[in-house]
Amino acid sequence: MRELRRRTLLSAIGGTAVAGGGFTAVGTGIAQAAPQRPSAPSTQSPLDPRIKKLLDRMTVEEKLGQLQQLPWAVSTGPGGSETKDVEDAARAGRLGSVLNIFGAKSSNALQRMAVEESRLGIPLLFGLDVIHGLWTTFPIPLAQASSFDPEVTRLDAEVSAKESRSNGVHWTFSPMMDVTHEPRWGRIAEGCGEDPYLTTAFAVAKVEGYQGEKGSGLDAKDRIAACAKHFVAYGGAEGGRDYNTVDVSESRLRNHYLPPFKAALDAGVATVMASFNTISGVPAHGNSHTLTGILSKEWGFDGFVVSDWNGVDELIAHGFAEDGADAARLALNAGVDMEMASTDLAKHGKKLLSSGRISEKRLDEAVARILRLKFELGLFEHPYVDEDSAIDKPSAEARRAARETAARSMVLLKNDGKALPLKKSTGSIAVVGPFGDSDDLLGTWTFPGAAKSFPSGKVLAAVKAAAPRAKVTYAKGVDPEGADTGGIPAAVAAAKAADVTVVVVGEPPAMSGEAAARSDISLPGGQEKLIEAIAGTGKPFVVVLVNGRPLTVGGWLKSAPAVLEAWHPGLEAGNAIADVLFGKVNPGGKLPVSFPRTVGQIPVHYNHESTGRPYDADNKYTSKYLDLPQDPQFAFGHGLSYTDFEIGEPQLSRDRVSARALRKGDTLEVSVTVRNTGDRTGDEVVQLYVHDIAASIAQPVRKLRGFRRVTLEPGKSRTVRFRLGADDFGFWTNAESGEFRVEEGAVDIYVGNSSEAKAKKRLTIT
Repeated sequence: MRELRRRTLLSAIGGTAVAGGGFTAVGTGIAQAAPQRPSAPSTQSPLDPRIKKLLDRMTVEEKLGQLQQLPWAVSTGPGGSETKDVEDAARAGRLGSVLNIFGAKSSNALQRMAVEESRLGIPLLFGLDVIHGLWTTFPIPLAQASSFDPEVTRLDAEVSAKESRSNGVHWTFSPMMDVTHEPRWGRIAEGCGEDPYLTTAFAVAKVEGYQGEKGSGLDAKDRIAACAKHFVAYGGAEGGRDYNTVDVSESRLRNHYLPPFKAALDAGVATVMASFNTISGVPAHGNSHTLTGILSKEWGFDGFVVSDWNGVDELIAHGFAEDGADAARLALNAGVDMEMASTDLAKHGKKLLSSGRISEKRLDEAVARILRLKFELGLFEHPYVDEDSAIDKPSAEARRAARETAARSMVLLKNDGKALPLKKSTGSIAVVGPFGDSDDLLGTWTFPGAAKSFPSGKVLAAVKAAAPRAKVTYAKGVDPEGADTGGIPAAVAAAKAADVTVVVVGEPPAMSGEAAARSDISLPGGQEKLIEAIAGTGKPFVVVLVNGRPLTVGGWLKSAPAVLEAWHPGLEAGNAIADVLFGKVNPGGKLPVSFPRTVGQIPVHYNHESTGRPYDADNKYTSKYLDLPQDPQFAFGHGLSYTDFEIGEPQLSRDRVSARALRKGDTLEVSVTVRNTGDRTGDEVVQLYVHDIAASIAQPVRKLRGFRRVTLEPGKSRTVRFRLGADDFGFWTNAESGEFRVEEGAVDIYVGNSSEAKAKKRLTIT
């Protein structure tokens, strides 16, 4: 059924079904597909004669114009420009790109100004933040990562690309691949959590979903250019405050933050966006080490780098640039090719060029990179879109995909006494909580037109549809922000009168995303009080969480028989939640990020480094808090099911391998058998972790290096195989030029269903 649905959907959106189809499990191909070792700088592509011809004809002002991106209508940051300014710049041939414009008619009208009225007729590149859907809103990216199935995010990207390109959008500022250990950071909702390996797998899938494999077919009507963001280390923002400082060693930069970007480049990502943060004192927009040294010279990236909103001008506020001219000089020379929103390059570029503070060679290189993408997208041949073919709403197939991916992304955190799944034959059900009858479950970074025209489905309506014979009642209890308006007694009365209560609580989408850091990540306001009041009735109940980040749930967790983490599920939120609550879908998602017990425990993450005094409950003088257990509330990789699984002992194809052979491409196989020992068909995610016992740089106590989601019927088993190589056992040192090592010694290989897996085998690297 899953394979059939995916083939049908891919046919409808113009994609291709892969043999084996469906939401197929992904194993450990990432390490081999996206090597961690530096590739030799690739020879820059010979300059396309068409680009050279244009460069030879362009004035300095027209070249600088290609480096300028201006916003249209919707702002995503301070400042911005008026619509007339955009139109005038387009007609004058002094504009390269516009963001936030969409719709076939609107984009065509502006494109005609550039193509038919400017001197050279160079088309504009239209960009939009299509983060997890245009019209069809999929679950937030953090939720998608919970599926541990990159096909989920690939499907999102394919549907999004089809809908976007038909509306004149050529380029999306996605995927975000910022690994983070900071749940207070609002943008955790936009990424894949705390692990670089998991993030890498999803980054590759999303890039390929947008662009096609290796960026092939960018000129197709169902593809758009992707943007790997934010380069780099944005997820390390101190205190979880957006735009804040990041202080990071070279080894942490290369081992933790850079791998998803390298993988995205290997997958053919067209563009990269610089990040707002400093990197060990140097702002990312002026950081020549990362933008030129690593991205361009070491990795051979020949796409273009776009600033983030106002990022060039903000070099002044960073205290890195004296004024706008200095900011333009520093950014261009460091490796930024296109300036978003601010206009320092356009204003000061000519004087900078004449004074020798920027070179004509560097200017031409930036222009050529931008023109190259425009040619690859086919904009010179086909600058306009067919207004009659523009997609203006989610298709039935896309809705089914949104529903399936949302359910596939949910995580069953707790299920004492088998409180879930609910029975459709239940006589009466109370739905309570601020999000029980809410259509605001799309999540952060939702396309404004979609939020207005296609809001999320409601849980209350979906419960009524799923249990048509049950008496279903509703009481709000408290407001979405948690304000207690006197509604808790009504919610308690509804719970007392019902056989079971579904409590739907969490965060409004506005509480996560960009510029939405929280110092307290518990349920807002009186929501915890609402749960406690429902628990006080003594009647059965379950809790559904709808949120954009990990939450601290310790205060009420013991009283809740079952807790389902639904995240912000998107367009089909209500139906997907009901599918899981009533067992139509057996939850199989896993947490891509640890849930802390309290804010004071942050940062808490599974892949922390070893210390000289590791935790010991019986020894005061070890690394721990006096008033907290050392582990998180819920660990990375945790997730339950309505059935039970047994994962056997891992088996190695050999227990010794030479470091020299690994560096030359040798691999070994790890196999393990997983069995469904319960009475329902369900999914289990088999996870593989490695730990280097002793190394020249302290290593994480565990590193995820393989995962596979498998579906098993009751009593059935399957042998899962992983292949490990140098990239799984090696690491980067602190050498600035980048030194990758595979060292001799012992390595423990763990296999299980979370980062707390116990079963292991030891490998010796000689």
